[in-house]
Amino acid sequence: MRARDKVAVSALRATLAALDNAEAVPVDETELRGVALEQSPVGVGVTEAARCELSERGVVEVVRAEAAERLEVAAQLTAPAHADRAARLRAEAAVLHRFLDGPGTA
Repeated sequence: MRARDKVAVSALRATLAALDNAEAVPVDETELRGVALEQSPVGVGVTEAARCELSERGVVEVVRAEAAERLEVAAQLTAPAHADRAARLRAEAAVLHRFLDGPGTA
């Protein structure tokens, strides 16, 4: 990262965001509808919820999905005008695959 590898930084930031989203607590829409303001909970911490914790397998699945998404989008970018974007997406997927392959290759 010290070399300012923009491709790696971009891939890792997006993947960290995806992991953060995967750990978010699901919100039930029925709870949000039909609650009058005067019936809403009041006080410190009433809106706090413990985040879900992903297992190692869950983390790997999210990283694999991020890499697969990049490869899929790169495959769809067939126009010559998008060649740079497709190459960048393939490079980002390669960065993610290196992290999946093991600690010796990252």
